[in-house]
Amino acid sequence: MKSGGVRARKPRFERQLPQQRRQALIEATIECLKRYGHDGLSIRAISAQAGVSVGLINHHFPNKNQLIAAAYRHFNSELVGGLQAAVARAADSPRARLRAFLEASFCPPNLDQDVLAVWVVFWGLYRHSRLIQRVQRATYRGYVRLVRRMLSELLAQARAPQRRRPRRSSRVARPDLRLAAIGLTALLDGLWLEWCLEPGAFRPAEAVALCEAWVESLCRRTGRS
Repeated sequence: MKSGGVRARKPRFERQLPQQRRQALIEATIECLKRYGHDGLSIRAISAQAGVSVGLINHHFPNKNQLIAAAYRHFNSELVGGLQAAVARAADSPRARLRAFLEASFCPPNLDQDVLAVWVVFWGLYRHSRLIQRVQRATYRGYVRLVRRMLSELLAQARAPQRRRPRRSSRVARPDLRLAAIGLTALLDGLWLEWCLEPGAFRPAEAVALCEAWVESLCRRTGRS
């Protein structure tokens, strides 16, 4: 949600449908977390940011935990949705889709220290909130499925030339796609966190190159199997 005065928001809320009001409250919650960190979880802070009364928040969300979980779901969905959109816009080849995914992972809004501040608050809640845990499990599965699908396409392409040659050995195990997706996700997360904490340590293009090198190594091993 863009910053602005409380008075500018009130008329808009008066005309909004319930779903639009819920969405506006979710966005106000995220904006408060960016600005104030954990202190932004206050219902009063959120109501001031949204330009509404505390009672209106209670009308749309049974309690603060429900609102925070909804904000976390939206935050995660926006991340995964942005990556999926980048992949959909890419050229029709496994490598082009992977590169689009990696480049989107290391560009705004992901490379934003305000975004890191929001993640830190949510991570802090994870251990004690079952709602946050459920949202995390659901959204993480969607993210890993996306990574796994791209790796599956790449590895199938790497194996394709081998189908026209006699097999040297049937004992060479193919990579476990589930573990490969988790491994690439861990590399992405580590590089992203490192950049957010110390932006001058490396350039986003270097992070993309590191991830591509990891995937290329995986493809070479697959091509020899």
